[in-house]
Amino acid sequence: MTLTTRPGTGATTTGPVDPAPSGGPLRVRGLRVAYGDREVVHGVDLDVRPGEVVALVGESGSGKSTTAHALIGLLPDGGRVTAGEVTLGEGPTPLTGLLPDAWRRVRGVRVGFVPQDPGTALDPVVRVGEQVAEALVVHGTPRRAARERAVEILAEVGLDRPRERARQYPHQLSGGMRQRVLVGIAMACEPELVIADEPTSALDVTVQRRVLDLLADLTGRAGTAVLLITHDLAVAADRADRVVVLKDGVVVEEGPAARVLGAPEHPYTRELVAAVPGRNNVPSASAPDAGPEPGAPDDTAPSGAGAVAGTATGTAVARTDPGTDPGPGATPALLEVRGLVKEFRLDRRERLRAVDDVSFAVPRGSAFALVGESGSGKSTTARLVLGLERPDAGAVELDGAPVGADRATRRRTQLVHQDPYSSLDPRFTVAAVVEEPLRAHRVGDRAERRERVAQLLQQVHLSPDLARRRPAELSGGQRQRVAIARALALDPELLVLDEPTSALDVSVQARVLELLARLRAERGLTYLFISHDLGVVRQVADHVGVMSDGRLVETGPVGRVFDHPAHPYTAELIAAIPGARTAAQHPDRKDLT
Repeated sequence: MTLTTRPGTGATTTGPVDPAPSGGPLRVRGLRVAYGDREVVHGVDLDVRPGEVVALVGESGSGKSTTAHALIGLLPDGGRVTAGEVTLGEGPTPLTGLLPDAWRRVRGVRVGFVPQDPGTALDPVVRVGEQVAEALVVHGTPRRAARERAVEILAEVGLDRPRERARQYPHQLSGGMRQRVLVGIAMACEPELVIADEPTSALDVTVQRRVLDLLADLTGRAGTAVLLITHDLAVAADRADRVVVLKDGVVVEEGPAARVLGAPEHPYTRELVAAVPGRNNVPSASAPDAGPEPGAPDDTAPSGAGAVAGTATGTAVARTDPGTDPGPGATPALLEVRGLVKEFRLDRRERLRAVDDVSFAVPRGSAFALVGESGSGKSTTARLVLGLERPDAGAVELDGAPVGADRATRRRTQLVHQDPYSSLDPRFTVAAVVEEPLRAHRVGDRAERRERVAQLLQQVHLSPDLARRRPAELSGGQRQRVAIARALALDPELLVLDEPTSALDVSVQARVLELLARLRAERGLTYLFISHDLGVVRQVADHVGVMSDGRLVETGPVGRVFDHPAHPYTAELIAAIPGARTAAQHPDRKDLT
């Protein structure tokens, strides 16, 4: 993915740390944070002016989220600000040291906060609309007016059927929808400062663009300042005026986005930029009616017509009947999906067709990606492939045999979840987590399973010393490697990877993607890859299927589909990639190509 920085922010400096502008709603000086006796944030200085977007970037564990929580008095138990001053607006009273009653008059109305994980931030037993309205009620809006305004806010953050969504509970929404609800809550009172902690990490590119456009609208209309905590350097380059780079709790580089991300001076910043997936091979926002690249087959398959099968080398076979033989010389399909239909009941009268006549084939040893907006049917299709949901119509076959909810299917297909923290039992050690499928399928005795666990940890490049730790003691990247090791325990033929890198920072993401590529080459694995990150898809997949409203609207080799999209929806997805818009408007920019 190309990182194209915002036009008009191309000032240059002579050193790695540029002087921050003075004044503005947020001023931080010498902030230090400790957990117990261990200091984790070391003297951070930070300013955010009215109408400005400042991105705080760095690896997992660099201190980004700790800094954000310290600014608004939300550090977890054991964490405390040991030094420094944080002031908001022109008021002389610093925020550091405020009592709980005083904080309640600041949070929400003066400072909005968007947490990273919508699964834990929303109350599971309260309707979505009530949770948005509560942000208004606690600051004086009458409840009836707050409920009506909540529906408007849900529409503003891009939720379809907002009045209906307001009556739903969080578990009835997709992850991306829940994240948009959190953004709406933070913005409800139009605060002077919004602190957004990874607000788009779980969102597809079009929804990501709408959310970021909404943040930009606030900065322009109300002069709201935005402190954007993100590991997505493309988002930082596209949306931030200035970038602050944190490493081990220390600011190592700061300045205009174009300078910091276009010509980084600190070795750590250069390492982060180099790890961005596909930065030298970005999809282009071609016109919807552009034809295929010279010499490439025109294999766009409309929904229900069958998808394209191909080999890992990119050879494609257009198929009009998903059940026909792919022809001599083609790699036979391991996975066949034909005419899948799945509906869910919303209420007594209304049903939602989540998957609508979807067909595709995945050749053995290849990687097929499903992309599309949140709610497009990607994850539901994946659950149907795994036998975790039963289709209302259609069929899923693995090597010609029907897929079912049985032990044989479980051994041949495995799932790697989006969030490794919630998918790993927090009570288990790493060794117990990886060994669990071996025990469940009665594979080997205790000694043989222990040896197998050690081999699996070695294959995913984890130290044997981690085997005795629990998930909470690991970083996000380490937890995802544990999840991959567990998925490999039974030697599956098909791995279904549902957003496996979306929660990881760019350098850890790069290492996990390298691991997946190596495992695929060494073990002959076949991947069904679910992702909203088109840069990641460009890097790991051979073929891609684009889903919209439950239908497969376009399929083909990744290069052809991304460079010459034949469907308007595909072109819209590509145009929404962070940096694609400014790259199209300013083709002379070569900041980070």
